[in-house]
Amino acid sequence: MTTPPTILVIDDEAPLRRLVRISLEAHAWQVVEAEDGRSGLVAAAMERPDVILLDIGLPDLTGFEVLLRLREFTATPVIIISARGDEEAKIKLLDSGADDYMMKPFSTSELCARIRVALRHSTTAATTTVYEADGLRIDLTARDVTAHGRSVALTSTEYQLLLAFVKHAGKTITHTQLLRDVWGPGSINELQYLRVFVNQLRKKLEADPSTPSLIVTVPGVGYRLTSSH
Repeated sequence: MTTPPTILVIDDEAPLRRLVRISLEAHAWQVVEAEDGRSGLVAAAMERPDVILLDIGLPDLTGFEVLLRLREFTATPVIIISARGDEEAKIKLLDSGADDYMMKPFSTSELCARIRVALRHSTTAATTTVYEADGLRIDLTARDVTAHGRSVALTSTEYQLLLAFVKHAGKTITHTQLLRDVWGPGSINELQYLRVFVNQLRKKLEADPSTPSLIVTVPGVGYRLTSSH
């Protein structure tokens, strides 16, 4: 049996969370609830949901702040749910990484339809089997890596780090996010450890490791893997 999708609901209105939970569980989806932004961020990191429903009127952080923090460590589809019909705010949220936007009150049948669309998009992205960029080719099914036409042998940790880059290709990934994804939450302060493994990957994958063009440093923030083309 496959594990049912997990939906994280970040909203401070208990009645709405209850209504959403009943509707989503009727579709055999798992539901995780958070009543404010900070607990929502923790739940997103710990539970790794498949879709996030995010209210923008939270008591501690704005939905926009939560969205920006979410995008520092996850590409999970985010559907904004809001009682405000501000067109400018809607555009700002979508430009900042939200995948969809729904106005309150909404029908639960439409909400479920939007979630199904988000799940399909997420699954399609996850089923990409070959990644290519700047001389790098990764066959994710065969776990085969070539760089500039030559086969590359990677350790298990190097390969997991490379997969973390591929998952967020073209986007800046923070040091904390990479450390959490590859080594776990207990290693988020081991920045030097991350630098060592990034340097090892560059030596194996870059045409010129001294001037990397594949794994690019974003000063003070993290790294970015060149987008596929």
